[in-house]
Amino acid sequence: MAAKLRPEASPEDFSRRAEGFLPGWFGLKVTAITPGRLDMEMPIRREMLAPNGFLHAASVIALADTAAGFATIAHLPDGAESFTTIELKTNFFSTQREGTIRCVATAAHAGRNTQVWDAEVFGDGDRRIALFRCTQMVLWPKPQV
Repeated sequence: MAAKLRPEASPEDFSRRAEGFLPGWFGLKVTAITPGRLDMEMPIRREMLAPNGFLHAASVIALADTAAGFATIAHLPDGAESFTTIELKTNFFSTQREGTIRCVATAAHAGRNTQVWDAEVFGDGDRRIALFRCTQMVLWPKPQV
């Protein structure tokens, strides 16, 4: 099944959704949404580093997981209520200490009941920092009895 983008999905919509929550605190910003893909960026702040001075793994995961989550919202099937993450995995290859990192989430599977998103995190000069895979369970309204 090809990933179908919901017409109301926009970078501005996701900026509003992020306000007052972890994605807003991290300064995550959706830069582009197209069918089967969502691009996001994150400015690095000192609070996002581990005590050893390198970018904390949780900061990288926050970017990748949010990109996959927002991508899922943007591609929910008609009538679906929401989603929840049921599995995630990350491989780290590099790090960055300052500047901005970006993430490209692409649909590996966009089904009716599950979605699988691959998210690549890049630093300066398109250096790959991490590769992330996330499985989302699509949530449907409960039938009225």
